[in-house]
Amino acid sequence: MIGNPVSRRERCLEIADEPDGLLFADGYDSAILGIANIEGVDVVAYDSAKVISILRRRDGMTRDEAEEFFDYNIGGGHFGERTPIFTRPVR
Repeated sequence: MIGNPVSRRERCLEIADEPDGLLFADGYDSAILGIANIEGVDVVAYDSAKVISILRRRDGMTRDEAEEFFDYNIGGGHFGERTPIFTRPVR
């Protein structure tokens, strides 16, 4: 491969209709799925299972600790209409 690969964050900025307003969850770029459009507004979409996996690996949390931290501090946040969304995998 020649050159640097484009990061998930950079790719979101490339494909979003209004990239200047996108909000990202810092430290979780590897969990980015892409862009979702909610009622005409582009938002960054994350895989919540990957975010929880990052918390467990990076911060040494148990599954319960990581899920509680995610629910309270990440997935439960609201920062306006550009707030990222977090998907849950079907099991």
